[in-house]
Amino acid sequence: MSARDFDALERRLMHRFARPQTLERALTHSSYARQSGGNDNERLEFLGDRVLGLVVADLVLDGFPDAPEGQVAKRHAVLVQKNTLAVIAGRIELATDLKLSSGEEEQGGRANPGILADAMEAVIGALYLDGGLAVARRFIEQAWGDLVEAMSEAPQDAKTSLQEWAQARGKKLPVYEVMHQKGPDHDPVFTVRVFVEGLEPATAEAPSKRAAEKLAAQKLLDVIGS
Repeated sequence: MSARDFDALERRLMHRFARPQTLERALTHSSYARQSGGNDNERLEFLGDRVLGLVVADLVLDGFPDAPEGQVAKRHAVLVQKNTLAVIAGRIELATDLKLSSGEEEQGGRANPGILADAMEAVIGALYLDGGLAVARRFIEQAWGDLVEAMSEAPQDAKTSLQEWAQARGKKLPVYEVMHQKGPDHDPVFTVRVFVEGLEPATAEAPSKRAAEKLAAQKLLDVIGS
């Protein structure tokens, strides 16, 4: 695949790259780079994370001018988290153009939320490098706009909600335990179990310990709610 074969993706990103090799790099997973000897997307991922954080902070502040800082921070955290990035990546069919090693491909890498989220950040970094902040912002506003509008109520972190539920009933605070970690250092998967007095423990997997803890907490909250 040449760097100029991303016409459909460029339309979804609303930007024609002057340097298409920048977009190509954003789509190159480290597994493919090691196999081919080229550059991966990790530096662009780092940049895109910062660009996304800035633009989303601006969108949230504009969208909720009367919200206190704490509620703004909660909205921001949800909008830039890995799960949200993976959802946006799915919307623009980013998986189609990812460059993965044969091994990563066989392991279902195109459906891996961690890989999709990282690539989405890298693509935002590529938009910023090729077109500047205005181009990156235009895409983020379009892609995240409905998610921002849907946040009329500030989201509550699942871990915080579970802690408050336990405290309100005089129970000990939830305890989180990492059961095991698998996968390479650049793409790990953590399995975490949460224990709350009087409840069956819940287990979840995610690309980071924090994300796995949140998912496990949400599983217990779902049980409590049902």
